[in-house]
Amino acid sequence: MLKSYYKSLNNVKIDKILDYLDNLYPNYENFLNFNNNFELLVAVILSAQTTDQRVNSVTKQLFARYGTPKDLSLANYDDVYNIIKPLGLAKSKAKNIILMSNELLTNFNGDVPSDFNDLLKLSGVGRKTANVVRAVGFKIPSMPVDTHVHRVAIRLGFATKDDTLLDVENKLLKSIPKDRLIKAHHQFILFGRNICLARNPHCNICLLKELCKEYEHRRRNSDKTK
Repeated sequence: MLKSYYKSLNNVKIDKILDYLDNLYPNYENFLNFNNNFELLVAVILSAQTTDQRVNSVTKQLFARYGTPKDLSLANYDDVYNIIKPLGLAKSKAKNIILMSNELLTNFNGDVPSDFNDLLKLSGVGRKTANVVRAVGFKIPSMPVDTHVHRVAIRLGFATKDDTLLDVENKLLKSIPKDRLIKAHHQFILFGRNICLARNPHCNICLLKELCKEYEHRRRNSDKTK
């Protein structure tokens, strides 16, 4: 039953999902504050396992003092650590953004590369970070997968519950038209934060619930308890 459901996610249903998200979130703003691709890269590295609001609260001070790769490459570790300490994982993050800045200067003339594999060579950069920089900074169609995107993709049938983050990324890249990928990434996050919550999704206001296996599961359990 489950496998047949995922196979049934055809172009009509995909368009319905994307059109619904367009109606919900016709416009979007970047979640992180930045002025250039270097600041974006730093902010995304800092955003691991914390909130965008907290990142934005510290990067204002960080970028005022260390606004270029050269500035940050020469920064004192303790100074950087003390600025970003409220984020958590500050020790490794401070180390990574200083190393990353040195690597930009040494290997890329101080410029943030747009190539995916080049981005992965930088300290503190994984697939999600690289994809965010490419999508947001360079407007290259990409699909960064965080916990919200992962959850929404599975519930709406783009992927299965056993899929890894990479599996979900690849399936979304195949399913969503390239010209809608970047916007869809932001919309999936907003939808996951506001409606399709992890523990208590607001199925009562969601017009996609008939496509959702989570809703079907909850409804069946509810019927059994009546």
